Parts: sequence; C-alpha cells; structure tokens
Amino acid sequence: MRFILTLSFLLFISACSGGGEPVPPQKGPGSILTGKSEKGISLSDITGGGEHDSSAGLPVNALLWRAALDITSVLPLDDIDTFGGTIVTEWYQLNERADERIKLAVFVLDKELRSDGIRVVVYLQKKQQGNWLDNGTDNEMGLRLEELILTRARELRGATVQETQ
Repeated sequence: MRFILTLSFLLFISACSGGGEPVPPQKGPGSILTGKSEKGISLSDITGGGEHDSSAGLPVNALLWRAALDITSVLPLDDIDTFGGTIVTEWYQLNERADERIKLAVFVLDKELRSDGIRVVVYLQKKQQGNWLDNGTDNEMGLRLEELILTRARELRGATVQETQ
C-alpha cells in the first residue's frame, strides 16, 4: 500500500513540473472567455484594468449607481443596464392620483460623483375614457428625484469613508 501511495505521489509531482518553454501572454484585447481572439474586449477593459477608483468594474460612478437603485427600488423595475448606466421602471400609478401614472428613466452619466452625473426623466400618462394617454414629462419631479439620488450617494460615500477610518 505504501508503494502505491508513494508511486502516486511521485507521478503527481512529476505531472506538475512543466516541460518546455512557457507560452508568452498575448498582447492586446482578447476574448473574455478564451483570451485567444484579437477582436473584442478583454475582461480588464470592462473592470477598468486595475485602476483604483470608486467605481472599479463599472463604467459609471458606483455610488450614483447604488443610490439610483436604492431610490428607484420602491417602483417595479423594467430594465437595468449596469454598463450603460440606465434604470427604467415600469408604469406606476400614484396613490394620490388615480388617473395618473409615471415611469422613470434614470441615467448615470459619469464616473465622478457630480451633480450633473445623474439625470432622471419622469414620463406621465393620464387615464382618459379608460385609455392611458401620454402626457409629457414632469421636469420638477425629475429634479427632485435627482436631488434624492445625489443625497443618497453622498450618504453612501460618507458611510464608506467612516468604515475605512
């Protein structure tokens, strides 16, 4: 039995030793799955290539993205595009107005936590004769939601700073 264990161990060790020259890594972007294609993007392109910023892995500001998700999570979400930085909700009927409903489109526009890094469009529909008809956008509500998202992002940044101290 010892002989079999020793032989197995030696075979295992000899299989680990590399014979021949190592293959040099490819230059330029390659396939995320195989790494062999010269076309396409590499995983490091998506994740930022090891850059040290607050949104590593996201092409938009992580704090604004998280804050936008927090604020819009009270509505049913229709579409979320992390790499595009967009959140679209489904139509939501407001409690105080039975004949009106809204739909949000949130755009995170920048990698920096700035006031112009977020845009919210609030689409309105009114019910008339049993049909929902488009009624434009509500710019005032959009601005209020932008402020809420910015405030939440600042709170998240403050919590992150306190955790690292």
